Amino acid sequence: MLTPTAEIIAAAYAAGTGAGAFNVIQVEHAQGIVAGAEQAGLPVILQVSENTVGYHGGLAAIGAACLEIANTASVPVAVHLDHATRGDLVDQAVALGFGSVMFDASALPYEANVAATAEVVRRTGVFVEAELGEVGGKDGVHAPGARTDPAEAAAYVAATGVGALAVAVGTSHAMLTRDAALDFDLITALRAAVPVPLVLHGSSGVADDGLTKAVRNGMTKINIATQLNKAFTAEVRRALADERIVDPRKYLGPARDAVAAQVAHLLRVLH
Repeated sequence: MLTPTAEIIAAAYAAGTGAGAFNVIQVEHAQGIVAGAEQAGLPVILQVSENTVGYHGGLAAIGAACLEIANTASVPVAVHLDHATRGDLVDQAVALGFGSVMFDASALPYEANVAATAEVVRRTGVFVEAELGEVGGKDGVHAPGARTDPAEAAAYVAATGVGALAVAVGTSHAMLTRDAALDFDLITALRAAVPVPLVLHGSSGVADDGLTKAVRNGMTKINIATQLNKAFTAEVRRALADERIVDPRKYLGPARDAVAAQVAHLLRVLH
């Protein structure tokens, strides 16, 4: 059933468990993610990124597919716009019925980030996730060496009114290996300082035990994309080793099933 993102995150926050948020690229991803959540009997968040919107040439088709898949699910499913930098795209997502947006103004100077993010919170009235700008190093806020300062994070939340904050604690986007070294003490400190749920980006780079410990130490929303893409693509490669296969259903179907298995496993890890 389509469920507000805020409800799923609030329930996980109160229980000290993790809310799994998985990125959709194709309809098969959305179907597989929800099938996995149904297998686990747990809520899930479908995420559509700005990059995926660009791939599809617009939000309407893939967004509507995600909303319909969520509507017919037997578990609570939220639909979330991920890493949006454009206000018009945020407005489109809200108009379609998305329950939340991640507005990414992290490339802007701090004061401009605060102003732009606070305006999105005020104007949209939906649950908004955001992130601070670069904290350390030159490779962005989610570079392995970047770290979020708890006091600055608390001030940012107070100034913007966001409902959740993505923090830098040792992960990096698009990691193909699961050996990221998380700063668990920092997670604990951020949880104590920041009055809203914390979000871990780049979670595909974290091993199962690290994800469990991150949640226990205070992370709530756990974003995963690359890990699903690895499983999806591996299954496509396996199927296409048979050169007689030309029907896309013969390789996209097994790939969708692989996504479902990964999601079911990961949701259990987060709980």
